[in-house]
Amino acid sequence: MIHLSLSKRSLLLAVASSLVFLSGCHQDMWNQPKVEPYSPSRFFANDSGMLLPPANTVDRTHFWTDEGRYLGYKNVKVENGRIVKADMVTRFPFAIHLEDLKRGQKEYDIFCSPCHGVLGNGVGMIALRGLVLRRAPASYHTKSLRKMPIGHFYDVITNGFGAMFPYGTRIEPDDRWRIVAYIRVLQRSQDAKPTDIPPGINVDTLPRIHTTGESDKYWQHNERQIYTISPQGSGSVGINEGAAR
Repeated sequence: MIHLSLSKRSLLLAVASSLVFLSGCHQDMWNQPKVEPYSPSRFFANDSGMLLPPANTVDRTHFWTDEGRYLGYKNVKVENGRIVKADMVTRFPFAIHLEDLKRGQKEYDIFCSPCHGVLGNGVGMIALRGLVLRRAPASYHTKSLRKMPIGHFYDVITNGFGAMFPYGTRIEPDDRWRIVAYIRVLQRSQDAKPTDIPPGINVDTLPRIHTTGESDKYWQHNERQIYTISPQGSGSVGINEGAAR
């Protein structure tokens, strides 16, 4: 007769219990039914899992003839399918209104703030939670990026840059421009002077955006307060003047 020690019996009991629990697991999320490229499928009448587009189907980008609006560049020269020479867009392709800034802020908060931070200072939650890169997420408040043409930001959103993957398939073209407009607002807000405040505005009565996470030593134990000025009415808003709530 084989006698097992108490520790060995405990180990065997633990293994047996684990097998019981594992038997209740399933792999539906991994082994779910799906059609692989070029594989057959009984869903369609021709038993093929891939179908040709309907007759007369036109790619929606076929009508995107304004290269500045949809590329972020003008006077584009292409060789072997690559842009070899172009001028970055310096003016927005459509008027930016207050509603556009609000939309830009919303899209920025969703897609950009996790890395670049709510202030565009490169201190987003992903960066704070241990993102390790050779190059940290960019701050929009450097001298070079403040001077950078708006077409650069549109191009980076569309095609990605460095470790940042492209958002061209995730964000509609005009929403990319709205994000760029909001980035300009953020840049303005962090480089504003007391003389920029319109006459009659009392900053103590303005709503504030509270934020933490600044890397600067001064802010490590102080909550930074950012004042925002919202233009009256819903008319056109100058990017150099506008600020979003």
